[in-house]
Amino acid sequence: MHPADRFSSAIAASHSIACVGLDPRPALIPPELVADSLSRHGDTVEAVAEAFLTFNRGIIHAITGHCAAVKPQVACYEAYGPAGMHCLFETIRFARERGIEIIVDGKRNDIGSTAEHYAQGWLGSAPGLGGKSLPGWGGDWLTVNGYLGADGIAPFTGKAPTTTGIFVLVKTSNPSSGELQDQALADGSAVMEAMARLVQRWGQGRQGTCGLNDIGAVVGATWPAQARRLRELMPDTLFLVPGYGAQGGSAADAKAGARPDGSGILINSSRGIIGAWKEKTYAGLPWTDAARAALEAMNKDLE
Repeated sequence: MHPADRFSSAIAASHSIACVGLDPRPALIPPELVADSLSRHGDTVEAVAEAFLTFNRGIIHAITGHCAAVKPQVACYEAYGPAGMHCLFETIRFARERGIEIIVDGKRNDIGSTAEHYAQGWLGSAPGLGGKSLPGWGGDWLTVNGYLGADGIAPFTGKAPTTTGIFVLVKTSNPSSGELQDQALADGSAVMEAMARLVQRWGQGRQGTCGLNDIGAVVGATWPAQARRLRELMPDTLFLVPGYGAQGGSAADAKAGARPDGSGILINSSRGIIGAWKEKTYAGLPWTDAARAALEAMNKDLE
């Protein structure tokens, strides 16, 4: 199925445009999981990876059917070397077994030949020594940096839509994004607008039946005015919207880049969901129940 159509189906089935960011950090792991992993492995990367995986599985189990996607942030796992990356692999596999759409937040790219390897690893398969295709990480979507131009994008997309998609960084949610993305070009438009025009061009003819294409855009909730402008430039593009909640973006901010019918956006929350057990609002709830309750509150806020 076309990847944008899968999102459309997931949103309809879950009644949610939420994406849950799986960004585990030691400070977000419940004490009972910390104690259990330390008792078996000591203060090692193996302990962290085991705690992360148990935590992720609990979160995924709690939110299945109530969100449109999960988004593991690769850096959180990469920091712990091979043990952390094995945790990421098992997290992706666990989510896939439960039918949840998976956005790998790796922000990858390079020159064309290297980008091809990134695409093989995160979204597809790589050639084996005997000619077989060997599967990689198994992501459905991957965040990518488009600032290398078209030859760094083509390896991720191919000539026609496949079963996987990408989200290109256009206007990121971080405070200093304007240092480059808001800078004016010679024609008076901003750098982010130039990138949006490229994304729109790259996505032409790649729409699914839902009307959205398989080349999406990352557009932060912290910049609602820019999101509305970027929607004008990318009418058929699915927006992945970080910055809601903990980073300061409201529901109205996060939905600013929606299409006229309200579609075309997927809104991410990471700490607000997986760290909900630490909040007074959810005091006394098991950490999995707190995550589910926080997601339900997010869904209600976004209605």
